[in-house]
Amino acid sequence: MDYDYIIIGSGFGGSVAALRLAEKGYRVLVLEKGRRLRVEDFPKTNWNLKKWFWLPPLRFKGLFKMTFFRHVTVLSGVGVGGGSLVYANTLPVPGDAFFKQGHWSSLADWKKELAPFYDKARRMMGVAQNPLLKKGDHILKEIAEEKGQGRRFRPTDVAVYFGKPSEETSDPYFNGEGPPRGGCTFCGGCMLGCRFNAKNTLDKNYLWFAEKAGVEIRAEREVLDVRPLNDDGSAGYRVVFKKSATLRSKKQSLTAHGVVFSGGVLGTVKLLLKLKKKSLPRLSDRLGFEVRTNSESLLGVTTRDKDIDFSEGIAISSIYHTDEHSHVEPVRYSAGSGFWRLLMAPVVSGRSLPVRLIKIIADILRHPRQNFKAYFVRDWARSTQILLFMQTINSTLRFKRTPWGMGSAMDRGAAPSAFIPEAQEIARRFAQKADGKPTALLTESLLGIPTTAHILGGCPMGRDAVHGVVDRDQRVFGYKNMLVCDGSVISANPGVNPSLTILALAERAMERIPPRGDVSGS
Repeated sequence: MDYDYIIIGSGFGGSVAALRLAEKGYRVLVLEKGRRLRVEDFPKTNWNLKKWFWLPPLRFKGLFKMTFFRHVTVLSGVGVGGGSLVYANTLPVPGDAFFKQGHWSSLADWKKELAPFYDKARRMMGVAQNPLLKKGDHILKEIAEEKGQGRRFRPTDVAVYFGKPSEETSDPYFNGEGPPRGGCTFCGGCMLGCRFNAKNTLDKNYLWFAEKAGVEIRAEREVLDVRPLNDDGSAGYRVVFKKSATLRSKKQSLTAHGVVFSGGVLGTVKLLLKLKKKSLPRLSDRLGFEVRTNSESLLGVTTRDKDIDFSEGIAISSIYHTDEHSHVEPVRYSAGSGFWRLLMAPVVSGRSLPVRLIKIIADILRHPRQNFKAYFVRDWARSTQILLFMQTINSTLRFKRTPWGMGSAMDRGAAPSAFIPEAQEIARRFAQKADGKPTALLTESLLGIPTTAHILGGCPMGRDAVHGVVDRDQRVFGYKNMLVCDGSVISANPGVNPSLTILALAERAMERIPPRGDVSGS
């Protein structure tokens, strides 16, 4: 065998798997579709599409990707470090309801079992409370206090090094064994890739130590096939891949005793749906089911007050829990990052596209000056506060193969909605206090399709292959030495950023794999 384990993807789950398997003595290879990005590779603003977007056919080799489905638009990260490159640093533990939802709740006492792994992941990611609240945070706090909910507002817990701004220092987290770091400048550019070395991305902790332990990472490699060498994979697997960022690339293949799928929902589920047709027919028929979002709404408020600067701070600096099922967070981009203005429209709602289109036109005609200023403001990111609203509503989608790739369909419950009255009400209150105009993504206002950066599920946990794709330890039913370690195994709606939960689940799964010398037991 060429390796003991091949890991497909280097995001939150794959990075944990790489480090912990190497610590147990395994020979590990990580295959990552995106590039290995350095500080100088990150764009200063999101107008630099070539450095920001991942669109290899156009020679865009950035770190950010948008994927459009019938029921949801998904924002995701690409590159060595996966979603950690573009996420907003927040690492919360979900509320108690998450651990008791759905059929996965019967598989373990999840709150108790995951507690030590949440702590372990927080230490690895260098979690700290945001020390600086800015204008948008103070407005949101004021709204919470007016509703008699001041205690439900708090700064976020984030994976950021808050040292002296821009000053490089030796590793502050791992007794000097990690990479040097720079202090946060509060520039708001976290989701473009941190250009100041302050964001605790996976390449600065899990992957850093994985490579020091002998893990090999091959960037710009897209996996095409995973073939078991016998019926159940107990004899190992052949993994076929090619270069991902070139149109013409020769296929290569390597063998391994085990495989860990860690490409995120869009990578893992899509690949497994393809492989189920031929190479991995024993995969559960539950594959692609129980796909969830955090029932999100993304709204913007663009101020007319030239003295207000919403771009200062970290990407998400505070959180306001409006009730036990919902919360809102202020989100920002760095000054000059105005790409999203091209996709914004007035906030409306309605049951059909024609109705919403009429309402958008009517809003523009009634408030031409407001809309003109909101759209043509000199610096959109400086003048705009994005409001991210999330809920724990438990409806699910299904991802399935189509002639055009992977598509979405309804599974259970109501379809995800872009129109959340409470979110729109908070946006209007915020706009009044900031002398601004509330807006929403055109895909939400016009098409009614919500946007999420937290797509989950598709490889749900179950007690057997009838009820899930993986067991409680994230081992794939029907195959030996095959696991899934990413957001696709999350089998309930956390209602908050799921990154810490993905890390904790992967830590737990890796703890259950024995040291090298007993590969068949994993």
